Amino acid sequence: MKKPRPQKASAKKSGRASAKRVVGKEARQKSRQSGPETPNFANAEGKLSFNHAMIYVKDVERGLRFYRDLLGFKLIEDFRYEGTAVYARIHAPGGDGTIALHQAGANTSVSSDGVRLYFEVPELDDFCRKLQQKGFYITKMPQMMPWGWRHAYLNDPDGHEISLYWAGANRMKKTVTKMVRKAASEAGTGRA
Repeated sequence: MKKPRPQKASAKKSGRASAKRVVGKEARQKSRQSGPETPNFANAEGKLSFNHAMIYVKDVERGLRFYRDLLGFKLIEDFRYEGTAVYARIHAPGGDGTIALHQAGANTSVSSDGVRLYFEVPELDDFCRKLQQKGFYITKMPQMMPWGWRHAYLNDPDGHEISLYWAGANRMKKTVTKMVRKAASEAGTGRA
């Protein structure tokens, strides 16, 4: 005997569609049209792959303004409870990484001591200047680090630490000590 399924109110009857369904449908349609934006998980061959990071925030709308409007993330899913955003999933504009913003409880700390988010961008200096022009404070402007990558540091509106960096072809390689020595040497002589 089949169990009766609960009936869902249709968008036409209720006069409004669920934001989650609408955004999800738009994202699916866009991914079918654009092709390359859709991550290729078919090559995982049964191996573990990283899916997304969940960030607990005090205000999901404020988090979206930062990650979507300032950093350029694309909205995948927007879930609301009684008209208030409580969860959003966003996609990095230049890769297949996703982040979920989740509403934290009223008395819950959103401190993320010991965790930092890293976002890579080829034109790091230009990107940071554009953030500053939009009025965003960067705690440390781009500079060459001892391990051979250029980094800038900032915090999102809830205080989560973020590093914007550029490693290029060296991203998945062990730190190249020759580059590190050269950068340290140039820093010591004042050459850039």
